[in-house]
Amino acid sequence: MSLLQDRVAVVTGASRGAGKGIALALGATGATVYVTGRTQNEGDAPLPGTIKVTADAVTAAGGEGIAVCCDHSDDDSVQKLFEQVAVDHGRLDILVNNATSLHDAMTQTGPFWEKPLALTELWDVGMRSHYTAAWYAAPLLLANGEGLIVNTSSFGGRIYMHGPAYGAGKAAVDKMSHDMAIDFRPHNVAVTSIWMGLLLTERTQRVFDAEPEKYADLVATAETPEFTGWVIDRLAKDPNLMGKSGAVLIGAELAQEYGLTDVNGRIPPSHRAFFGEPTTYGKAIVE
Repeated sequence: MSLLQDRVAVVTGASRGAGKGIALALGATGATVYVTGRTQNEGDAPLPGTIKVTADAVTAAGGEGIAVCCDHSDDDSVQKLFEQVAVDHGRLDILVNNATSLHDAMTQTGPFWEKPLALTELWDVGMRSHYTAAWYAAPLLLANGEGLIVNTSSFGGRIYMHGPAYGAGKAAVDKMSHDMAIDFRPHNVAVTSIWMGLLLTERTQRVFDAEPEKYADLVATAETPEFTGWVIDRLAKDPNLMGKSGAVLIGAELAQEYGLTDVNGRIPPSHRAFFGEPTTYGKAIVE
């Protein structure tokens, strides 16, 4: 992987939440980070955060933050993003696919037919947008002769979590990572899914604040949004990176392998014992 100060990364869906945290962590290493999302002004979304605020924070952390307004449901918008990266830098080292459409009804209880069909939007901005971004990023990664694509995911790809729309979307992302890794392997580009734990994002914080006593135990085990970014940084520098390509990885377990902790020295739990083993896939027969 390139020298830290030379690295160029794209983090999608980084106005807030996991994407913002990942962008900040990579920026702290001195990387140039393209911050993508749709929110340009506070108030445009129900939750706080904009791409410019995140980009400015990346720069303040020691990197170079570049805000790019990108609708990841629009292929032309995604194409323009990577054309800009090519013109500006002519290279790409890390792509983090994090943009996801999360409907407010996702966490409602009850069967899927009692929830709006709009929950399936995460198959578009999520599963399909990850594929599209990787497709447009491929020429830049191939030109490098090395690189890393991380698709953020969760245990919802294996267990029942938020219903079938969410589960199907995450399971598809995990399988897509595995299959992309096969195509990229001859070019020394790694692809993984990283299962994140419960994150202290603006969305979850709003829930916790509403009923602090009810969620006190969950807060104690939650990960900061930056945590996954620190993990991705170390993964990108792992001499055995290609050995991990194609795998579904648990972020907390990678952190333990790399000796990383979250804020205040906390070690987030893996949740493997509770939710089960990461998804594995059969070996491909390549003719």
